[in-house]
Amino acid sequence: MPAARQRALEFGADLALDPADDIAARVRELTGGAGLAFAFDFAGVAAVREQAVRCLERDGALVLVGLTDQPLSIRNGTQFSYFGQRILGHYGSEPGHVEELVALVRHHRLDLSRSISGTLPLTEAADGVQRLASKEGNPIRLVITP
Repeated sequence: MPAARQRALEFGADLALDPADDIAARVRELTGGAGLAFAFDFAGVAAVREQAVRCLERDGALVLVGLTDQPLSIRNGTQFSYFGQRILGHYGSEPGHVEELVALVRHHRLDLSRSISGTLPLTEAADGVQRLASKEGNPIRLVITP
């Protein structure tokens, strides 16, 4: 979504590419042909993972952050193995992770306020999920309150 790419740039991203373009070719161009050491899938979507793998350098790793119950597949397994590429899983919701985030916010090292689009009472959680799914109002993150 163009609005999401613009928001990423406003939040400090160096670059925000259109996924409809040939991302792998653009990444190779921008990295002098090397590719990415790490690519992160925050969406849990097969197309994102496939695109990310095509952007990896030799010994590069795809880090799976977005959760999904869908199968994981690599289209060109021979190439993936030849280049020594890896897939790493990351869950990120252990108590220690939450404590680290709270500490970062408390010490003003991380400001999450711009990534919160709004708050909703628990009774409106289903409405919030629908708003996120339909991208109504260009949401980033909705916080549910008790």
